[in-house]
Amino acid sequence: MLSTAQKKERIENKLRIAREGLPFIAIALGLTLIFGLLHWFVLFFLFALISIFVIGFFRDPQRQQNVPTDAVLAPADGWIVRIEHLPADQNPLGRPAQKISIFMSVFNVHVNRNAVSGRVTRIQYFPGKFLSAHLDKASAGNERNQLILETPGGQSIVVVQIAGLIARRIVCWVNEGEEVIAGQRFGLIRFGSRLDVYLPEECRIPVQKNQRTRAGLTIIGYLP
Repeated sequence: MLSTAQKKERIENKLRIAREGLPFIAIALGLTLIFGLLHWFVLFFLFALISIFVIGFFRDPQRQQNVPTDAVLAPADGWIVRIEHLPADQNPLGRPAQKISIFMSVFNVHVNRNAVSGRVTRIQYFPGKFLSAHLDKASAGNERNQLILETPGGQSIVVVQIAGLIARRIVCWVNEGEEVIAGQRFGLIRFGSRLDVYLPEECRIPVQKNQRTRAGLTIIGYLP
């Protein structure tokens, strides 16, 4: 369990690597060095490639953007696999809503960022399966972490971190009652996953299915 100071350190990360990745990177580089010193070149080159992959996976680029106050930002890098309208009884907003699903492959940045500024009114963890995050039933069946955010204007949106077939670790650095800033880091999911965003039905959606997104930069909606 991370302390409040450790969570803040991760949210305000000044490194270009997510801190959760440092142990994995150290192990991969250490084994690469050992195999190199032993002249076990097959394993040396194998773990050199693994090291490059792990460093790339946990990369955490700095991102800043001035956005309109009514804009909803993509919480994840990846591409949009689904946009749909849902009735009130089929989504966590409890009212007619639009859902945007973003799939992250193992090659995407996996640090998640806040979609809007506001207050975290509720966080709820759901244990579940580890189906492929591509599948629509992953939204309800997979292990997931759900955050409800309320904007200063009183609008609520829901962001759901969903574990996938390979991803087995959801990390969230914010707590209920905290004030958050749009584009700021709030968590990550290890090794391929998906995020669902639920918006009020009246929101204007400027993105399309199969469009690429960048966390904290791509605008995926405008609040009414």
